[in-house]
Amino acid sequence: MLVTVSGPPGSGKSTTAAGLADALDHEHVSGGDIFRSVAAERGLSALELNKRAEEDDEIDRELDRRQRELARNRGSVVLESRLAGWMAAEHADLRVWLDAPIEARISRIAEREDRSIGEAREETVARADSEALRYREYYGIDIADLSIYDVVVNTARWDAEGVLAVVKAAVAAYDPAADEGGVTVEADYGL
Repeated sequence: MLVTVSGPPGSGKSTTAAGLADALDHEHVSGGDIFRSVAAERGLSALELNKRAEEDDEIDRELDRRQRELARNRGSVVLESRLAGWMAAEHADLRVWLDAPIEARISRIAEREDRSIGEAREETVARADSEALRYREYYGIDIADLSIYDVVVNTARWDAEGVLAVVKAAVAAYDPAADEGGVTVEADYGL
């Protein structure tokens, strides 16, 4: 089974995806890990690679190609990244979107990264704007369009264990035979 877990920074996608992969005995593949791997291959820090990605669309395309390749050659995987639901859409069995109000996400990011709320807010908003623009320009994806997701969870409503329980319940209830009539995304996004 291939499950994608997507969402904005601070939504809990890494925590949820790791817990789900453990619970299902699946491999956990993180878009962040792929990003850090590409940065290391290029001899750059993650921040340096992110800055270059704003000027060089091939960086994002390489990351997205790797996600799509993982989805095509999938085994039992939980694939986690902002665009995992879109990049693996034709191969995913279940696509999950996690979100929370911006203030909750900013607070989580500030705590996680030991930063001020102001710093976390500024960087989070700028990053979201930059990524939304790039996704639209590169692939015609509106990241705010949640219609491709099978499950959308407001992670501010539960603690990490509660969010994981909700997602695990969705996976347990998944019925591949009932997949008719759902939203199917079939595009190669030029990758």
